[in-house]
Amino acid sequence: MAAKKNKDTAGTGIIVLNRQAAHDYFIEERFEAGLVLEGWEVKSLRAGRAQLKESYVTLKNGEAWLLGAHISPLSSASTHVSPDPIRTRKLLLHRRELSKLIGHVERKGYTLIPLALYWKNGRAKLEIGLARGKKQHDKRAAERERDWQREKQRILKQR
Repeated sequence: MAAKKNKDTAGTGIIVLNRQAAHDYFIEERFEAGLVLEGWEVKSLRAGRAQLKESYVTLKNGEAWLLGAHISPLSSASTHVSPDPIRTRKLLLHRRELSKLIGHVERKGYTLIPLALYWKNGRAKLEIGLARGKKQHDKRAAERERDWQREKQRILKQR
């Protein structure tokens, strides 16, 4: 018997995207990391109850940690577990990837931001971006470029 799929996350695999990240940062490189989750968090992710808007990744003692990600507990969560929606979660990366990230963040002044949370082979994965912050004039230029591309498509469509 096949398991029923949730209508919110069925088919796409994507749980949540951090759209604000592309607006605030230049994303240089992307990495895929696993997450250490508790049972109630997995159930909440299957229901699509996660938010990455104000979250970030930090490196401590040679390990990567996700801070500020909000996973809302379901009302049907276990009674003997007290869920913390914004607890610090450990990220699972290969040693080579970790050393590369540590080098970029500490020496070159990059920052690590979560870009997307999605399912891959039944496991929750987090896409991390190695990013540089945008200045205000960079944001305006990107918005102008986006508007121009939209207008160009509109003009070409009319012909």
